Amino acid sequence: MTDQEDDHHAQTGDAARGLTRRSLLAGSAGLTFAGVLGAQPAQAQNASAAAEQHSMHMSHSAGSLSERLYQVNPDMPEHADIAHDPADVPPPIERREPQTVRIDLETVELEAHLDENSTFRFWTFNARVPGPFVRVRVGDTVECYFKNAEDSWMAHNVDFHAVTGPGGGAVLTTALPGEEFAFRFKALNPGLYVYHCAVAPVALHIANGMYGLILVEPEDGLPPVDREFYVMQGELYTEEPFGSRGLLTESYDKLMDERPEYFVFNGHVGALTDHFPLRANVGETVRIFFGVGGPNFPSSFHVIGEIFDRAYTTGSLTSPPQTDVQTILVPPGGAAVVEFKCEVPGRYVLVDHALSRAERGLAGYLIVEGEEQPDLFGPIGEPPDPEMSGH
Repeated sequence: MTDQEDDHHAQTGDAARGLTRRSLLAGSAGLTFAGVLGAQPAQAQNASAAAEQHSMHMSHSAGSLSERLYQVNPDMPEHADIAHDPADVPPPIERREPQTVRIDLETVELEAHLDENSTFRFWTFNARVPGPFVRVRVGDTVECYFKNAEDSWMAHNVDFHAVTGPGGGAVLTTALPGEEFAFRFKALNPGLYVYHCAVAPVALHIANGMYGLILVEPEDGLPPVDREFYVMQGELYTEEPFGSRGLLTESYDKLMDERPEYFVFNGHVGALTDHFPLRANVGETVRIFFGVGGPNFPSSFHVIGEIFDRAYTTGSLTSPPQTDVQTILVPPGGAAVVEFKCEVPGRYVLVDHALSRAERGLAGYLIVEGEEQPDLFGPIGEPPDPEMSGH
């Protein structure tokens, strides 16, 4: 452990241990503590196979840290990778009756790759950024079992924007390291919603990686597509400037001034380019569940070389989608769904069209394979050198 990390660990750990449960929530939007809301035995006994499959998927998404170690730069030691594979999405819900669904969330703090030359101590749900993609149906009763890992330095909780109830669940899940709580809620409104940690300072917990999406499918489900992907945008605020080497530390002052050093898709620089590019084939239809964890900046989400056939721009799945959309604006704490057909092979770049952010790490790839389509797209004469293109 470096001197910098040791000092930070000692200071933060002492602060966390010295805080009472009440003071950890001071100034946090009036959140208070409440007891665990236990599951009813009858509901537990009647849990469906679909609910069990969802729980298994959530557990699989977390994975073990040893299974997720990878080495980006041979000059650096191996560290965990927190990037969420965008193809890791639970399958569409085929049932048409509401049921009880269990989800398991564990908050894990770990040092992991930020880019090829640096690491960062991320705060995560289930060791991923974003956290697991939760998929339920409108009318479902959702039972959330929440645990804060024993080796955490901080208290954590979860606030689901899909919840109707105080704090979105945060008042029932705030846990010191090693504590566990549970609560239930009824999914009353279909749509695509953000969830995040809401322990004060909320912006710091979100910036360090504590956000994800929950999809509440409408009664009749969603139209079928060939491929679904899960992409979220976030910001990181480090004391060190963009591109620094080694273990980087969070900057509270930059956070308060809204001056991020990094913008990222799915956790870290290169997550959706070098590590987990999206993949599809010519002729396939694609759906992207897109959200912005933030905590501060909106996204002008755009796929260079594609047009969204349908865009649910506010995450509302019961409103008619917009059609033939080039770019969608998604606020922090907001979400959207876009759909399109892949008609021409090649590499398409996912960006926030506030394009300076691409220079701070914000880019992803959609790689489409298949036969060329010269009637739709191609050169006249000799094509230019692709290396000269900004795309």
